[in-house]
Amino acid sequence: MKDITCIEDLRDLHRRKVPKAFFDYVDHGSYAEQTLHANRADLEALKFRQRVLVDISVRDQKTTILGEPASMPLILAPVGSTGMQIGDGEILACRAAQAAGIPYTLSTMSICSIEDVAANVDKPFWFQLYVMKDRGFCKSLIERAIAAKCSALVLTVDLQILGQRHMDIKNGLSVPPNLMRLKNIIDFASKPRWLMSIARAKRRDFGNVVGHLQGAKDLNSTATRVSQQFDPSLNWKDVEWIRSIWPGKIILKGIHDVEDARQAVKTGAHAIVVSNHGGRQLDGAPSSISVLPKVVDAVGSQTEVIFDSGIRSGQDVMRALALGAKSCMIGRAYIYGLGAGGQAGVAKALEVIGNELSVTMGLCGVNKIEDIGPHVLVWDQ
Repeated sequence: MKDITCIEDLRDLHRRKVPKAFFDYVDHGSYAEQTLHANRADLEALKFRQRVLVDISVRDQKTTILGEPASMPLILAPVGSTGMQIGDGEILACRAAQAAGIPYTLSTMSICSIEDVAANVDKPFWFQLYVMKDRGFCKSLIERAIAAKCSALVLTVDLQILGQRHMDIKNGLSVPPNLMRLKNIIDFASKPRWLMSIARAKRRDFGNVVGHLQGAKDLNSTATRVSQQFDPSLNWKDVEWIRSIWPGKIILKGIHDVEDARQAVKTGAHAIVVSNHGGRQLDGAPSSISVLPKVVDAVGSQTEVIFDSGIRSGQDVMRALALGAKSCMIGRAYIYGLGAGGQAGVAKALEVIGNELSVTMGLCGVNKIEDIGPHVLVWDQ
């Protein structure tokens, strides 16, 4: 980790250490990947206003997220199959986030179960819910999250149907890994450390699903059953139903339109996540950063706005905060670190982003997170 200077370094190391199918699962998007690339291009197009001779000797990145203190305005986003990047990946990522003083979000489609993570970390974490046709299963997931003392429920609202991800099909991606493909066997054999970590792991299946979702009783039936369960009938009334079960803070992730943002406020959501699922769902949608200002204007102070999709640096965090986000979620950036070096790799990713944010704040003449605003960007290019 000592030679890592940026998230791209972690990405390169991740690609070398993890089998191609699992690296590509994280790295790629849906269809032609137009939205995936727009997320990055539009962030990079935002330029900073450099300021000089400002006292920046005492900079502070501390903030609050949903009323709880955080060391920086960052959250680890829910990422499915994290435990296939390295054995017990969800536990390792959660430990790194908690050590850094920021929230971690466990995916419904995690390898380690809610109970696995809760038993192996020190503090509560967030849980992300996919609503499936089997509402009894959904209710049981929420109840399990309550029992595990999860501190927030993140309801993903932009995955009623799956966008096609070409690389996953070409790679024959599966959980557990498909050992019947010669390409996979050769690839796995070339990654002995990865193989060893997976062999030692608590699970190699979807821990929240197998044995809980009807018809997903074993490894072979799980993927098929889950793919059939994403519910295209999901609507705003279902949010009301979920709120009737979940007693705590609720976050709606996948808001990308002003009308939807206003409707989300009416549900009583404590926060919304402006996100296009990292370019993994509706290809051809605008970048998340391009819609962020309009959403912020629409909701004002009625709910907390979190930004997601495209963050790769502290500079990107600064850009999102300048346009009105209260904090940011990262997915790929920390998964690159996880695949590159486990818990230490995630810690390195957070260190890199935190250091970049601190320096960028200083060079823009800003000392506190709450002082970041549109004035740190150049608008007359």
